[in-house]
Amino acid sequence: MQKHIKTIISACIILLFILQPIGQFNLPLFNQIENFTYDTRLKYTAPYTVDTKIVILDIDEKSLSELGQWPWNRDTLADIVDNLFDHYKINTLGFDIIFAEADVDSSFKTFTDLAQGPLKSNKDFLREYNKILPSLDHDKIFSNSLKDRKTILGFAFIDEKNNNKTSLPKPVELENKISLIQQNAFIGNLPKLQDNAFSGGFIDNPSIAYDSDGVFRRVPLLQMHNGKVYESLAFGLFRAAIGSPKIEIQIEASDEDEVFIDWVTVGDYQIPVDQETNILVPYRGYLKSFPYISAVDVLNKSASITALKDTIVIIGTSAAGLKDLRTTPLETGYPGVEVHANIVSGIIESRIKEQPSYTFALEFLLLLSLGIFLTIILPKLSPLYTTLTTFFIIFILITGNLYAWQSLNLVLPLTNSLLLVVALFGLHMSYGFFIESHNKRQITRLFGQYVPPELVDELSEHPEDLSVDGETREMSVLFSDVRSFTTISENLTPKELTQFINGFLTPMTGIIHKNRGTIDKYMGDAIMAFWGAPLTDELHARNTLIAGMEMIEEMKALSQSFKDRGWPEIKIGVGINSGPMNVGNMGSEFRMAYTVLGDTVNLGSRLEGLTKNYAVDIIVSEYTKDAVPDFEYRFIDKVRVKGKDQPVTIFEPLGLKTEISPDTKTELEMHKNALESFLAQDWLSASNMFLELTQDYPNRKLYELYLERTKIYLDTPPEVNWDGVFTHTSK
Repeated sequence: MQKHIKTIISACIILLFILQPIGQFNLPLFNQIENFTYDTRLKYTAPYTVDTKIVILDIDEKSLSELGQWPWNRDTLADIVDNLFDHYKINTLGFDIIFAEADVDSSFKTFTDLAQGPLKSNKDFLREYNKILPSLDHDKIFSNSLKDRKTILGFAFIDEKNNNKTSLPKPVELENKISLIQQNAFIGNLPKLQDNAFSGGFIDNPSIAYDSDGVFRRVPLLQMHNGKVYESLAFGLFRAAIGSPKIEIQIEASDEDEVFIDWVTVGDYQIPVDQETNILVPYRGYLKSFPYISAVDVLNKSASITALKDTIVIIGTSAAGLKDLRTTPLETGYPGVEVHANIVSGIIESRIKEQPSYTFALEFLLLLSLGIFLTIILPKLSPLYTTLTTFFIIFILITGNLYAWQSLNLVLPLTNSLLLVVALFGLHMSYGFFIESHNKRQITRLFGQYVPPELVDELSEHPEDLSVDGETREMSVLFSDVRSFTTISENLTPKELTQFINGFLTPMTGIIHKNRGTIDKYMGDAIMAFWGAPLTDELHARNTLIAGMEMIEEMKALSQSFKDRGWPEIKIGVGINSGPMNVGNMGSEFRMAYTVLGDTVNLGSRLEGLTKNYAVDIIVSEYTKDAVPDFEYRFIDKVRVKGKDQPVTIFEPLGLKTEISPDTKTELEMHKNALESFLAQDWLSASNMFLELTQDYPNRKLYELYLERTKIYLDTPPEVNWDGVFTHTSK
């Protein structure tokens, strides 16, 4: 029942998360975290280069200082436009400025009043008046400078209608009938200016487009007003620069009532957009990712011709006093004109990130799959492996997301999947700690003297498999002992010796339990453990072997930590054997112990003792070796141990065959050839080969041992019926 409760809680958490992408449940905190992850990805993957194809003509502090406060007279702007096209030969010019009011020269009004009043009959005055009149009509001068040139004027959509007498540019034509962001009113440019300009584009970013934190992450390419479609300043600049090809909206109809927009196509360019044709602004980097040139330098023709020729120029301002600064994912106080430049640059270089309509379906499936997988797998793992699995999944999610971002130009959501993994991890860890640990303690009180804690779950779920009656089973046994423990104990105080033993036995016991072993007994510094009882283990030999090798690796780490504490370095020997054993509750009426007995057990103990003779850390019998064939082994010897007449072949396990290094394989092949000569009683050849092995691998006492034997046999050959078995007369 308790397991079902945990599953139900997991299902509720999964449901909470999968309702997010389909819009049925929304937590602002999740959106804030998603925005943060988006900004982080953008910050660490932006190119941080300067795009010289687009230039910002800056109404900066220098220009304001020399030309006076803004707005400037439009005849001055006309001179700048003329210089840009005639002297600097630019490609296209955009204005991140709105010219909604007339530029009335005070002299113009004075002369006009005189011409229409007291001096209207004065022919000389009227003649001079008509001569200077064109030079006083600044709007007309500016309007003429825009004519027949690729000039794009900015305008803005607003929420409430006003009485301004401005006009909009011609709307763009679309073949598809689509519904976009609808706007009620606008502030445009004077008709005489807009009519002479090549086109116009909106410079506002509607509140529906940007995120709740006010950060400019996305802007629309198109908006609607009175049923007509208008393009943004950046989009208009881009289209004008490449010859004004028509706009095609690529839509995917899901039914008669709803369509999905994924792309806007302009000529050979495909621009990924969302349902309202918003694009994710492809910021190149921090402020001044484009060349900035002071407007006054163009007016004076002191700017570099090379820097401006054939470029797309956007006139705007970086001056803080003119209040055209924005908050972007990379920094605050970012000039709005540079936002437009980033969009134009990103479209030209095809750097616009895609967030297609199927993203939400993909996220839904990912969340559902992750939730089901973790709900099934986490309860089966130990806390350590639960943690490692969780971190591995988080690593895969982040790595996959970054790959999609960087290599596929896709923006995939990240927050929900990460938080789901963390939430399920927290649930299973806390549930296991507070609920399941209570059940384990109850069972441990009953069976703890027999069964390791790692098997408590299985015992509680399958009590029918538990038996403490005596029986014979195929099992594996492991013996380990600390080398030179008597010498070590003599150099430690009683307190230090206790800490030493506890510091050694605790991690070794953990390894045995982790690999499904049962501790039979501690014998001072020695450990006896077995596999295959009380619960049957079909992989008992393999689990025993893995435990033994992990104990050796742990011993190396412990040795260093003991050395750091001023204690003697520690080394152990491990002996492993597999075969039939008697297992069950054995003892007297005063005390019982769940243990194993038999020749197989005795041989395992002898093998541990032989590790000192051959200077190896671990020895297994041929029976264990045959039971775990996917491991590589080094032949040690064929021996008769004390107390047994039948010889047994012993080996040193080296690891999985697939993980053995080429150098080790070469060494094993040399060893094999030397042994063949040795067993064939070709003592001279064997001696030469073992000599070479001792020289190549001077730390292998085994090769020195065989070299000594060959020398002995060269002088005193063994009997004719020699079988290659070495008899050990001590334990």
